[in-house]
Formats: sequence, C-alpha cells, structure tokens
Amino acid sequence: MSAMSFSADERERYARHILLKEVGGPGQQRLKGATVALVGMGGLGAPAALYLAAAGVGALRLIDDDIVSLSNLQRQVLYRSDEIGDQKVARAEAALGALNPHVAIETHAARLNEANAHDLLIGADVVLDGTDDFATRFAVNSACRAMHIPLVSGAVGRWSGQVSLFQRGGPCYRCLVPETPPDVETCAAVGIVGALTGVIGSLMALEAIKLIADAGEPLIGRLLIFDGLSGEARTIALPRDPACPVCGHE
Repeated sequence: MSAMSFSADERERYARHILLKEVGGPGQQRLKGATVALVGMGGLGAPAALYLAAAGVGALRLIDDDIVSLSNLQRQVLYRSDEIGDQKVARAEAALGALNPHVAIETHAARLNEANAHDLLIGADVVLDGTDDFATRFAVNSACRAMHIPLVSGAVGRWSGQVSLFQRGGPCYRCLVPETPPDVETCAAVGIVGALTGVIGSLMALEAIKLIADAGEPLIGRLLIFDGLSGEARTIALPRDPACPVCGHE
C-alpha cells in the first residue's frame, strides 16, 4: 500500500518516516497494522512506548501492575508529579493517547507470570520486555517462543545497558541468561542514571520499528551493549545454546 492509504493528518504526522526509503508508505502501513505489547512500563517501557506511539504503531498493549512513585520520575519520563499513586498503565494510556490519537491503547494492570503470559501476549506482533526481575523475563521469553512472537529485550544498570531481539531461528533470552544470577543487582539497590533508560528504551523501540517495517538488520543473534560512562557501544554475537531448556529442542 502507499501513503495514500492514510488520512491527511496521518500523512503529515508520519511524513518524515514516509520519506525514508527503508520505511516509505508500505513500512508505515505495516506499523499502523501492528500490535506491540510492552511488558513493564517503567524506565525502559516509558520511553519505548512514547516512540512507538509517535511512530504510528496501530495498537499498543501496556502490561504493568505498578503505580507511579516519586523515585520513578528521575527516569520514567512518561509520568508527572501529580500522578504519583496512580496506576502506571492508566497514566500511560492518557499520555500516549494525547501524543497520537490514531494509536489504540489497551491496558492490563497485571503482573505477567507463567500462568497469564499466553493470554496477555496473544495476538501481539512484537513484545518488548523492559522488566527488572528474572522470573517475569523467563515467563515472557517462554511465552513468546511458544507463540512465535519476536521479543525485544532490554536491560539497564548503573551506567550501562543492553538490547537484543529474540525470535525463532536465533537464540532466545535463556541462551543469554540460563538461570537467575546469584548476585542480582536492582536499580533500587545500586542506582541508575536516568538518561540511560531513555537510550536503551529508544533502542528497543527502534528494533521493533525496524522489525515491523522490514528495515535494516534487527539485532537477531546479536547483543548490543552500551556503556554510558565511556560513551561507547559494541555489538557481540549471541549464539544459540543447544542445551537451552526453552529453545534447544527447536
């Protein structure tokens, strides 16, 4: 389809995308037809959701049971001081709808786990996981792999972060992290520079946009590592683990 499939408002709104030869009208149409699920609307999910909504993704599914707290506001730029105590997904729905009324927003004030992962993620074209606990990450990974849904995973700590994209044919998240590390460090325990979450969350949105629009080379089988203190980034190969409990049998 061409850009003529859009309303005049949409054509102007997405004009800078449509000018890109890697996106154009067909890629923008694919974005409009896509559903992206975001698991976790915190430091990574907040900036990712803003850029996905601005990009014209047709439907965003927001999954998080948390409420806005004062300590969130140093990095979770989707929320405001007068929203402290409110459900994150409710406040995110309002902000994203104000940014782009063409995007359908679906909210689930729930914590994803192994029991509900299938129902929360079914029908999504891409899933973004920006959560901060490994039980949720493992549940998201298993569900996405079983349902053949590409998974964009991001993580941050202190001054550094990483992003990768997992889908059939390549490694899964459990190939990268086979078991919960014994020395898990949370942002609440060790700190996090706020702007880093914007960098990694934006990279997560970028990977989803590339995948949906069929542009460039998504980070499949590769892990992008960003060091904010040195201002350096590198990408390393991420092989499949033949003994992986999730994808080793594929």
